[in-house]
Amino acid sequence: MVSILTDRRQAILRFIYEYIQENARPPTVREIQKGLDFSSTAVVNHHLNKLEQGGYLVRASRASRGLRLTLRALEWLSSAGLARSPAWSDGEAIVRIPIAGYIVAGAPVAAYPTTDEDVDTLELTRDLVPDSRGVYALRVRGDSMVDASVHDGDLVILRQQEDANNGDMVAVWLEDEGETTLKYFYREGPHHVRLQPANPAYEPIIKPAEVVRIQGKVIAIIRRLSA
Repeated sequence: MVSILTDRRQAILRFIYEYIQENARPPTVREIQKGLDFSSTAVVNHHLNKLEQGGYLVRASRASRGLRLTLRALEWLSSAGLARSPAWSDGEAIVRIPIAGYIVAGAPVAAYPTTDEDVDTLELTRDLVPDSRGVYALRVRGDSMVDASVHDGDLVILRQQEDANNGDMVAVWLEDEGETTLKYFYREGPHHVRLQPANPAYEPIIKPAEVVRIQGKVIAIIRRLSA
């Protein structure tokens, strides 16, 4: 019996895993096509469908970045020396994180992380979020981060933390305004912080460091489903 994991499908699994490790989000079909030099996206979709039928992938059909590696795929990658050995059972391969509301990629507005039981949750695989402690999601409103591929309606996945490095994308609470915004974080000398949008139509926000409270660092972006 011919194995479902042909050389090309093995290459696709490797590409998806390595892309997620580098970018904290799955690749699109077109990125797989270009990255592995397939002749067309139709050929890529054929192989993805076979991998899904074999239990190696889960696909959200209406999401451009809807590919998810299953436990079976991670176990194969581990056996091939390409991934860490999964330390969870099949029932723990999916994690649920709270969708804690909205955050504006534009003018600052209020947004608070929460772990209340009645909030909506998002299911992710552990290849995308290996450690779900302190992780939550916020829905984006606005377009000030579009050049960072964060669009209105997308979900940003954040890990709660109180510090950041220059260039990190963060949710910050501005104590002087009582509001939260999503921006790139930069220190401006010893006393100020620059919150940089990723859209030339918006001006950076310069604040005294003592009024800027980091709520979380973006670790992944989930694109909104197509209409």
